[in-house]
Order: sequence, then structure tokens, then C-alpha cells
Amino acid sequence: MLGSINHSSTLSILLYPLSPKPGCCSSRKLNVRTHPWEKSVEKSVKLRTMVVGCKIENQEMGFQASERLYLGMDFGTSGARYALIDKQGTIHAEGKREYPNYMKEDSLDWALSWKTTLFSLLEDVPVHLRPLVASISLDGTSATMLIIDSKTGEPLAIPYLYNESCPDALPLVKSIAPMNHTVCSGSSTLCKLVSWWNNDDSDKKSTMLLHQADWLLWLLHGQLGVSDYNNALKVGYDPEADSYPDWLLSQPYAQLLPMVKAPGTSIGHLKGDIRTQFGFSEDCIVCTGTTDSIAAFLAARATKPGKAVTSLGSTLAIKLLSTTRIEDARYGVYSHRLDDKWLVGGASNTGGAVLKENFSDEQLEKLSEHINPMEASPLDYYPLKSVGERFPVANPKMEPRLHPRPESDVEYLHGILESIARIEAKAYMLLKDLGATQVDEVFTAGGGAKNDKWTKIRERVLGLPVSRATQTEAAYGAALLALKGCQ
Repeated sequence: MLGSINHSSTLSILLYPLSPKPGCCSSRKLNVRTHPWEKSVEKSVKLRTMVVGCKIENQEMGFQASERLYLGMDFGTSGARYALIDKQGTIHAEGKREYPNYMKEDSLDWALSWKTTLFSLLEDVPVHLRPLVASISLDGTSATMLIIDSKTGEPLAIPYLYNESCPDALPLVKSIAPMNHTVCSGSSTLCKLVSWWNNDDSDKKSTMLLHQADWLLWLLHGQLGVSDYNNALKVGYDPEADSYPDWLLSQPYAQLLPMVKAPGTSIGHLKGDIRTQFGFSEDCIVCTGTTDSIAAFLAARATKPGKAVTSLGSTLAIKLLSTTRIEDARYGVYSHRLDDKWLVGGASNTGGAVLKENFSDEQLEKLSEHINPMEASPLDYYPLKSVGERFPVANPKMEPRLHPRPESDVEYLHGILESIARIEAKAYMLLKDLGATQVDEVFTAGGGAKNDKWTKIRERVLGLPVSRATQTEAAYGAALLALKGCQ
């Protein structure tokens, strides 16, 4: 077969995998066992659900019988959310879940955590609204992938997370891919696949690669081996030709690659046992997904070239709508297809995770009040949570720079916020130099969009109008994809 800053510090240790040995990815061996999802939804997982905008014409359903709803889910770096919208884009219910902490031997069992969270979110959708859901889609973090059994769908190895690097595979990938191709980065999906292929001694005949979003959607529709061209980009898929390139198909591991469809394409109906368990309608369909940063872009509805979205979540991701496709792995720059245009950009390891390591939510709010955003900070930092950067500089050995630390916490926070803004400005300047459409306006998504002082700092540093997107959650963008799948 071919977002957002988490407002709980309890799971900050789950954002990143255990450090692998230098020069190669960590061991991926996994003893597979079945975890029935019906029993794995833990009450201890924190949740928040809100129902809004209900009409009263039908007291039992809360809606007119003819109105249909569209469910989107966002699986970010630190937790998951859902949004339920109608055709006009009005949100009728939304909620979030933190990832539960499951361990398998010495490693975090991410697959079980995501699976549990998926069905927790379905359970959180108000019971009276579930029969009205016409379609479902979701997003996952870019370059997060699983090696699974192609017959059972069970993971055969520990998932590779978005920020893991496999430098051991990079020389081989560079030898087969075009120069400066998107896959020529240690954190690309293809490098992770090649690393697993070369280091795993198991029988590979019945194995398959799925991205995080692909696998979670498979749990809902039951058809193994389906992906989308946004998630498949970093494994080498060519969205312009709408096919895998010959240099990739000639490799022995090409047999693991999933088939690829456009994001928001109907795959099939929601599985019968899930419909029965949760009360969804018989005609509810499941659609292909996308990556979390693209879903955040879709949520902002920035539809004209030159419009951009900066997503300030655990990491910083930028996307610029351009008429020109840009690919340059030297700088971690790549383009995702969006219908007849291109979403150009990349993702930095700086962002909210660094802030959460140094300040509580309450401190961030109170200290920000005392910052003068019109005054430039003299502090020059490169805020990273750990060693390694990918965009706008692709350098796996880059060290975090968060010193000297002034006595004043206000000055320190100001310096970090302004330094992240400078990284953002450097990213947009790089895209222009490489030939992308020049940015003329920036919308902000993710938890960082709520900080008005930071927005003013960024506006000054970027020299552009910066505003919070009307919709800031990637789950909303995923819901728009679900809506697209029904049209």
C-alpha cells in the first residue's frame, strides 16, 4: 500500500520524547498488545466542553432536524481539541483533553495516549448533537509517524514524534533525493522511515507507514493505508505531480507508503461499532485530514496571497499563502499544496514550550501587563526548549540561548517574547528572499494569540499589521475540512 499552549503544567514532561543516543534514533521496538478503547478512557483525564449557539426549534435535539454539523479534531503536541460547526461556520460545541500519561517499559506509550484521547473527545461531544454530525476530520503534528502491522493496524514500534531527528539516515536520504528537497532534514518522515528500515531486524513484509492523523482516522473508518498530501509531503510525496516520485518508488521501503488523497476527501463511513457506541448517524462519513499548522491556517480563513498565519503554540509555525512553491531544506523551508496555491513556511522549535518552562500561566499574564511593547528589548536570546533548531535555521546542534537573565522577571519575559518575534521576522524575510509572495498581513493562532502585549511587540518587530485570527484553533480548521468532504 502506497497549537496551542497548554494551560496545564502537569504534562509538560510529555511534550518531547526521551533523548536518543547521539547520531541515531532511539530504539523503536514495541511489544504489541491490544488496548480496547472502550476501557481505556480514564476519568482522570482533564476535559473542558462547551456547548454554544443552540437553537430551540427542536427541544430534543436542540436544532432544526434538517441542520447538519461537522466535527473537527486537532491532535497537537500537548493535547487535543474538538470543534463542532455548522455550514455557516458557527461553533456549536467545543472541548479539549490533555494526553493521559501511559508508560510502556521505559517509554511513553503515545499511540495508546492518542487513541484514548480520540475516543474521549467523541464521548465529550454532547449526546444530543451526535446524530447531527455529517462528517469528521482531524489533524496531527507534521512528521509524526507510526510503523504499523498492515493487517491489524497495531503499532509495531514506538511512534516517531514531529521533533525527533534521525541523522543516521540523512546521508542515505540525501543520496537518493533531489538536492535541498524537503526530505533532506533529519526530522523528515522519510529519514525516520529509513532509520527504522535500516535498524529494525523484524520481518517487514506486513508493515505500513501511517502518519499520526492517518492512524487516528483509520480507527474511525477502518480502511488501512490512506493519507493526505499535506501529511505525506515530508515522506517525499510530490503534491504538484500528485504522486510519489520515481526516486522514492524505486526504494525497497516504498512498499510501506500509504495511498494519498487531497485533504478533506471522503474515505468512508464511520465504523458501525463506533456509531452504535456513541450515537452518530448511519450516514456520518470520515474524511482525510491534514497537519496541525495547516489546520490552524484554514481556521484563520486567510484566503489571499500575501496573507500569513503564525501559530504560537508549543512551537512556532508560520504559513504564508503564495502563488509560488518554495522548497529548500537548507533552511527548513517547504510548501504545502492548498488547492491551486501554496502554503509556504516552516516550524521552529521556539515557542510556548519555552515560556511554560520559565513561567506559570499566572506569571505570564501578570508580567505581560508591565511590558511596554513599543520599547525594544536589548536582550538577544534564541529561546529553545532543548538542543536543535529546524526553521528558519536548520541546525540540529543549535544550543538554547536564554542568558544573561536580568533580575527583573518583566525584563526577562520581554526579552524572550521579543526574541521569538525576531525569529518570526527572520522566517518571513527568508521566505521573501527565496521567492515567495511577500507577506502583507499576519494573523495569529494558538495560545500565544491571547497575549495582546506580545501581539504589539510582534507588530513592531515585523513592521506589519498583526491581529488575532477570528478562529484560532486548529480543530476549527479540521472541522472545515470535514465540511469540505460533504460538498
